[in-house]
Amino acid sequence: MPRARTARQPAASPAPVPGAPRWPRSAKVAFIGSHGIRKTSAVLAFAATVQRAGCSAELAREVVRDNPLGINEGATGEAQLWVLVSQIRQELELARKADVLVTDRGVMDNFAYYLRACGGADRYAVEALVRSWSCTYDLVVRLLPDIELQADGVRSTNDAFRDEVEGILDRVLPTLLAPERLVTLRASEVTSRYDWWALLERLATSVGASIRPPTIWT
Repeated sequence: MPRARTARQPAASPAPVPGAPRWPRSAKVAFIGSHGIRKTSAVLAFAATVQRAGCSAELAREVVRDNPLGINEGATGEAQLWVLVSQIRQELELARKADVLVTDRGVMDNFAYYLRACGGADRYAVEALVRSWSCTYDLVVRLLPDIELQADGVRSTNDAFRDEVEGILDRVLPTLLAPERLVTLRASEVTSRYDWWALLERLATSVGASIRPPTIWT
């Protein structure tokens, strides 16, 4: 006589670990501004704070350094279009790989470089895309250029160029981003002594996540 089959029961979900972080969805924070203002340093420090809180972090690096079409003052509209598209592509690829995606630049500051390269005109009609994509950042940290440009062999040390980009960003950023999602810091504040915990708490609150106090690495 054939043996009756027993319906397979679904595997039980693992019991939550007491005190473990709970992120309803992945969060995304962008560090933006012109060049030479310690964005990369801030990105690395904030990502380390995320990890010390027991959460996972993924980094989206600055794509402009890989631009095959040219950078700095001589960049064309096409070159800055490449940067914009590459920024979005990278964020799409990394968005779900960790609790928090930390990006070195966003579409907002790249849009400012693009407008400058196009003489102020939206030559390739990307503003609608930039406006929509700006809404995908849970938090944006804008660093203000109160430090001198330092030569790194790649980025321009032309103060006028940096000031021009900052002026465009001053104008377009309020039209792209709600003020409650914007944090402003002076570049000179990005030091080894800066406490990034308050920023992580604000990011976690924005997505309904729970975090625990950071542990000290020894």
